[in-house]
Amino acid sequence: MKLLLSTAYFAPVQYFCVAASCRQIFVEAHEHYLKQTYRTRCEILGANGVLPLVVPVEKAHGEKMPIRDVRVDYTLPWQRAHWRSLVSAYSSSPFFVHYADEIAPVFERRETFLLDLNMSITRLMCSLMGIGTEISLTDAYQAAAGDALDFRRSISPKSAHRQCGSAFVATEYYQVFSQKFGFVPNLSILDLLFNEGPEALAIVRKDARGFCGEP
Repeated sequence: MKLLLSTAYFAPVQYFCVAASCRQIFVEAHEHYLKQTYRTRCEILGANGVLPLVVPVEKAHGEKMPIRDVRVDYTLPWQRAHWRSLVSAYSSSPFFVHYADEIAPVFERRETFLLDLNMSITRLMCSLMGIGTEISLTDAYQAAAGDALDFRRSISPKSAHRQCGSAFVATEYYQVFSQKFGFVPNLSILDLLFNEGPEALAIVRKDARGFCGEP
């Protein structure tokens, strides 16, 4: 069975629950770009609460820009700002030092296209957690999911902390600021990785509740 996901920037925990449950996933490379989605943003938990980190993109020529053609905008130093926010939020977390050297280069490279940036991040996160799922790009737009499991729009920041989907139940884990804000589910995978380290894989597999079988 084919499983479809959108591209995502340091995707939320739910995204990796899906990925860890399956032998292969397909990332949609031929859809039209959608604003205010995980395609260009992630959410972390800092001292002042949930903080969105947004990747700026160059303005599209026309209303419908294919996601594979969307270029990252480096006019402002957003990479430096994102990394500083991560350091501020997670420098005291148990595993920040363990992973920082492998994640920091993401904020030094300048990928031209958003899709390339996100794919490199997703593969890195899978590697760090030990997720062996094969990740492929679609070769054409999947207009109808058919017999596929389609998560391209259901994993969304608009419902991330309230309606995570009937198949997704978030397991609570340690968070640096949980005493202040309580447990906040479905943040960026970085939150889980920095706080739980090697236990991250066990947590996403538990949360998956068997989306499509173990890889």
